[in-house]
Amino acid sequence: MASQPASDPSLSLYRLLDPAVLADPYPLYARLREEDPVHWDPFLHCWVVTRYADVHSVLHSFSADRTPSPESMRALGLAHIEPIAAVMVKQMLFLDAPDHTRLRKLCSQAFTPRRVELLEERIVAIANELVDKALARGSMDVIGDFAAPFPAIVTAHLLGVPAADHVQLKAWSADFAEMLGNFQHNPERVGQVLKSVADMTAYFRSAIREEERKLGDGLIRSLVEAEIDGVRLSEEEVIANIIVTMVGGQETTTNLIGNGLLTLLRQPERLVELRDRPEIAESAVEELLRYETPSQHTGRICREDTVMGGKLIKKGAAVMAVMAAGNRDPERFADPDTLDFARTDNRHLAFGWAAHFCFGAPLARMEGRIAFNTLLGRLPGLALGAGRLEWRENLGLRGLKALPVTIA
Repeated sequence: MASQPASDPSLSLYRLLDPAVLADPYPLYARLREEDPVHWDPFLHCWVVTRYADVHSVLHSFSADRTPSPESMRALGLAHIEPIAAVMVKQMLFLDAPDHTRLRKLCSQAFTPRRVELLEERIVAIANELVDKALARGSMDVIGDFAAPFPAIVTAHLLGVPAADHVQLKAWSADFAEMLGNFQHNPERVGQVLKSVADMTAYFRSAIREEERKLGDGLIRSLVEAEIDGVRLSEEEVIANIIVTMVGGQETTTNLIGNGLLTLLRQPERLVELRDRPEIAESAVEELLRYETPSQHTGRICREDTVMGGKLIKKGAAVMAVMAAGNRDPERFADPDTLDFARTDNRHLAFGWAAHFCFGAPLARMEGRIAFNTLLGRLPGLALGAGRLEWRENLGLRGLKALPVTIA
């Protein structure tokens, strides 16, 4: 028989607001997996699942359609954030079939493996240009000097907008990501997020209409022109899905590079292994994605009454699937807290699963491989710099504010 929800406050994901817990959330995730793997979190008012099998099941079967409509926001007295909801309800990340299927098919036409392959030479050049600048300065903050601008410049090329706009694209992306990661905890940031949504919408609408700049041969043009059975994306759908693609592509890749390099610096034997054997970069990236998952958790809605882990999850209940916890589940991965580049059975959850598996995964993997090989190959004396590390106030898209290193 299904039991009633537990409510041990020491197991709440709300504890991620403690900087010390956010710096190393894995002991908390381990406690959840071992003590209450399907946990009712009264502070976040949702179920939290942490075992690999349960996270997989939630990602595969539960509903992603969890964004309140603008009308619902108005009814709740939150009319001031309607513009955010108006964008999110058109993003495939928050939709189920058939709307998700239609959008994904159209977007996948524009985001093909061939398009990603054609970017590789340019991505390598971007990585080397950023390292050249660091060498000229003689110092480096891996986040500010590489991990943040690298995917932002790549994203500008992918979209077909001027590369010089990458600083603005990154700023917008960080604002939107903060909302996705822990919007409910930062009400004072609503004004800035609203401004960023309005500015992004205006920027991409202008790009689409070619009023202020010539639309390049990139993802924006491809989305505008994508067609299946005579059906195209509306302008609002194009803008909404450009935004979610841009944010996802930048924030997760920044975290992959920053968190991954910190892991290597803390485990110098693994750093040397990857530096001396660049041919293992693909498997190393997969293992770093598992070990330090860039997007730590995501929300879903239960479609029907479901018993999981002995708990009854009611239809319509919110569920938080913690991919970062599932990726360290000893029932799925041998020695999960060990970074092992030779790991062969590595079907991690870092890119989600099933219908909502990240269609930008090939680009993220390529960027990670190029980033680590470039940084380690060109900076053989790389070492962790002095000072206390600080993590951004983002519970879901967990990443460093800065990562100072010595490069001599």
